Amino acid sequence: MSAQTLSKQDLDALTPNDLAQLAQRLENDDYSDPFEGLKDWHLLRAIAFHRKDLVEPYLYLLDNEPYDEA
Repeated sequence: MSAQTLSKQDLDALTPNDLAQLAQRLENDDYSDPFEGLKDWHLLRAIAFHRKDLVEPYLYLLDNEPYDEA
């Protein structure tokens, strides 16, 4: 499943276990390709827009904290 292919039905079918597995992959950061990790990050971000109730325990993985790059 990718962020671009999420339907309303996909979002409604997600369980806390699904999100826990996604979060675990992101926390382990053990991807064979850096783009695979980025895909999971985008997937978590897309889910957060529609199912914040499921993503709330994992918001720290999205790193949405504002910071000054200067």
